[in-house]
Amino acid sequence: MIDLSDQLAHRPPGAQLLGREWLGFDDTGEIALIRFQALPSFTNRHGTIQGGFLAAMLDSATGIGALATLPSNLTVITKTLNTRFLRAAGVGPITAKARIVARTDRDLIVEADLIDAEGMTVANATAELRVFEKK
Repeated sequence: MIDLSDQLAHRPPGAQLLGREWLGFDDTGEIALIRFQALPSFTNRHGTIQGGFLAAMLDSATGIGALATLPSNLTVITKTLNTRFLRAAGVGPITAKARIVARTDRDLIVEADLIDAEGMTVANATAELRVFEKK
């Protein structure tokens, strides 16, 4: 497994922009928990979070959730991200819950939900990820 405890020092710029914070796994050890900060600069003309930022959070959550289960010599890239927007999201913390639903040697399918501060699911996605060795 990859150690994500030092992830703040090694967060890529996109993760920094989204305010990504690794929270760990839930009590079952199967659901990765990741928090994001939806900033006022992410809003659209309606004052809600623009869908592209929510999709980026889902992409990040599925990827980091998968990475947390892999040996340190492996990584993943997103092949597909099927995103569903369920309700408007406001400025503030958004928590992602990501879980692997299928796995082969080369591919993972990961589902993730984005949950706002009121506990409402605002978006979800299914991602197909390719597993490969780091260079």
